[in-house]
Amino acid sequence: MTTNALPPQSRENSPRYDSLSITFHWLTAALVIFLFSSALVWDELAKGTPLRKGLQSLHISCGILLAVIVVARILWRIFAGKRLGRLHSGLSGLLATLGHLALYALLLTQITLGFLFRWAQGEEFEFFGLLPIPAPVVIDHELRKTFGGLHEQVAWIIIIIAGLHAVIALAHHYWLRDSTLLRMFPARRSGPSN
Repeated sequence: MTTNALPPQSRENSPRYDSLSITFHWLTAALVIFLFSSALVWDELAKGTPLRKGLQSLHISCGILLAVIVVARILWRIFAGKRLGRLHSGLSGLLATLGHLALYALLLTQITLGFLFRWAQGEEFEFFGLLPIPAPVVIDHELRKTFGGLHEQVAWIIIIIAGLHAVIALAHHYWLRDSTLLRMFPARRSGPSN
């Protein structure tokens, strides 16, 4: 236990992010995990099978959903999200800010690469079978391998950095015993006292 540790009651009463920021955070995490794991699974499936094609279609639709959530999340954070003071200043605060900016930049890069890869394949794709997403410009078919390779490499970088992000949050909670992790969960509602 460190001297910076907060008592349990102080940790529970720490300021939280607003509910929409929390929702965006966990939806982003869930979609990133699904998108990464679905790509790993379909690589093991035989090409042309209905299961592989269905998983790829679901991956594309969830990628479009991720794009909408990431853009909305960035706009919310810039214009309307609840502002919280930094829990840590100095080097740890700077590293946290750089880590978050890196994740946003990587997510935007990954989304862009996903669209470019699909459009370079020359196939129209749909959002859950409801809305076709046509290519706004013609992209050279020869670039599909380049975009696909970059898309895969950026996915691994996102998973590594997001994993480090999770480990650091857990270290704050269990080792430093501060409120960093709790800020990204809704506050517990206290029931009536007996």
